[in-house]
Amino acid sequence: MKTPMHEEATQPRMPMLNKVPEVTLYFWIIKIMATTVGETAADFLNFDLHFGLNGTALLMGALLTAFLLLQLRARQYVPWLYWLVVVLISIVGTLITDGLVDNFGVALETTSIVFGLALLATFAAWYAREKTLSIHSIFTTPRELFYWAAILFTFALGTAAGDLAAEGLQLGYATSTLIFAALIGIVTLAWYVFKANAVLTFWIAYVLTRPLGASFGDYLSQASSDGGLGLGTVLTSVIFLASIAGLVIYLSASRQDGSKADPERAA
Repeated sequence: MKTPMHEEATQPRMPMLNKVPEVTLYFWIIKIMATTVGETAADFLNFDLHFGLNGTALLMGALLTAFLLLQLRARQYVPWLYWLVVVLISIVGTLITDGLVDNFGVALETTSIVFGLALLATFAAWYAREKTLSIHSIFTTPRELFYWAAILFTFALGTAAGDLAAEGLQLGYATSTLIFAALIGIVTLAWYVFKANAVLTFWIAYVLTRPLGASFGDYLSQASSDGGLGLGTVLTSVIFLASIAGLVIYLSASRQDGSKADPERAA
């Protein structure tokens, strides 16, 4: 005779729904703010709290691992969990680039190329296995693992590219912010007006939002003598974290960014 425990163990698991939000204006606003927090929070923990680069990397790496496991175990999109992982992966991506540059003396040009190639390799492996790079079909664990690997490399690449533009090429934080914002505007125009490939334009814009957020975060937090507004990493981080929390609470209640049924899966 089957026991209730045996029946529960042999019961099929609930099908996994799409694990990422719909790409709305809210998505891009929170994404840019998350990238800004990734830059300022890493600096806050590293310098203001004196955790050091290695200590900060260990702490954030442990937190990311814990919440990423929770995200992978979830069967559907959970706003607070998804965006917490994005914020943590933003900080870790920043720390990876900073660690290579500060601890090992790797040039920003080199880190930009390396992470660019790593991102392309992730996309190639993802497409070879799944035949799609669409974020509207993240309903299997392999696809989600590819997705988060791509996200990590976009943050590391964006950090390197943002620092290279603002500091390496000495364009300054404000100018770099405007340049990356203009590039995102061009990509948006290509998609909206000229009907460019939606998946391609999404990922290009996703990569560009990282250096945009990093440059903007540095512009707000850095001292005026360094080309910033001098708000500091604490105030800048608090402002953006509070804004993210407010939007995520709103989206959790309204479900305005909940994933719609996936035509590809239905087919």
